[in-house]
Amino acid sequence: MPVDVYLLDVREDDEWAVGHAPAAHHLPMTELPARIAEIPQDRDVAVICRSGGRSAQVVGYLMRNGWDQVRNVEGGMGDWAAAGRPVVTDDGQPGRVA
Repeated sequence: MPVDVYLLDVREDDEWAVGHAPAAHHLPMTELPARIAEIPQDRDVAVICRSGGRSAQVVGYLMRNGWDQVRNVEGGMGDWAAAGRPVVTDDGQPGRVA
């Protein structure tokens, strides 16, 4: 994933704690309406969840609210990990997808 892409992880706190992409920004889907201003509109945003369903919903929500540089990470963290990409915990230790 290009460095200038904002990777938005919309999974719940417990899923995030077990493992996430190192450069991801965590914002649970349920908190999105209250925290939408935290998501940049001036660069590409890639949204990820466990398998791609929730992130697809978030992409639609963001597009309806003015974001145009946003896309879903198909297959989510499951495919991310299966492709050999790093998954870590908050303390930088190896993580897993839950």
